[in-house]
Amino acid sequence: MIEEVSGGKTIFYDFYTEQQKQEDPTKGYTGLFFFRGESEAPFAVVCPGGAFEYVGSLHEGFPYALELSKKGYNVFVLRYGVGSELRATENLAAAVSYIFENADILGVSTENYSLWGSSAGARLVASIGSYGTVRFGGSDLPKPCTVIMAYTAHPDFSGDDPPTFVMVSEDDSIVDVAAVEKRVNALNNAGIEVEYHKYNGIGHGFGLGVGTEAEGWMENAVQFWENHLSKK
Repeated sequence: MIEEVSGGKTIFYDFYTEQQKQEDPTKGYTGLFFFRGESEAPFAVVCPGGAFEYVGSLHEGFPYALELSKKGYNVFVLRYGVGSELRATENLAAAVSYIFENADILGVSTENYSLWGSSAGARLVASIGSYGTVRFGGSDLPKPCTVIMAYTAHPDFSGDDPPTFVMVSEDDSIVDVAAVEKRVNALNNAGIEVEYHKYNGIGHGFGLGVGTEAEGWMENAVQFWENHLSKK
C-alpha cells in the first residue's frame, strides 16, 4: 500500500459524498481500500469481522486482499460503520454500487464479482448474497458470483443464494458450530451449492490460518470462486 501511494495511486475511496456524510455522520468512517490486480479482472469485496464494534482489517482484510491481488484479482477491503449490522450491510450495498458505477475508472470488471466476509463481516456478505444490494439501499445489481463466509452462524437465507463457501473451527467459542451446519444443510436442501470446511482446534478468528490445519483455505476458496467464473 505504501508503494502504491508513493507511486501516486489512490488506495482509499469514499463511496459516500460529502453531503451524505454530513447528513449522516456514521458514513464518515466508511471507505474502500483498493488492492489492484489485473486490469478488467473481476473484483472481490472483503468484509473483516469485529463484532460490529471495530473493523479488523489488519487481520481479516488486508491479508486476504493481498493474496487475492497476487492472483490477479481486484480487491476492495470495506471499512464499514460499526454499531449496527443493518447499517454495515447498507454500507456494503453502497460500496458495491459505487464499484459498479465507477468500474471504468477503477479498471475492474463487474462480471463474476465475489463477496468475502469473516465473522461479523460474513453476515454482511451473506445478506447481500441472499437479498441483493437494492434491498439495502444500493443500486439494483446482479448478485455476487460466489459468497465466501468464515466462522459465522448467520441463519437467514433466501433460497436463491449464490454458491457459498463456508468454514469454521469445531472448537469456536463464539460461533455455534451446530448453527453453522444447520445453515449449510438448509442451503444444500434448497439446491444451493455449498463447500463446507470444519477445522480442528483453531478457535475463532483464525485469519489466513497460517501454521494451522486451516492453512491454505484461501486456495480452496479461490478455486471455488474460479469454478463458477466459467458458468457465467
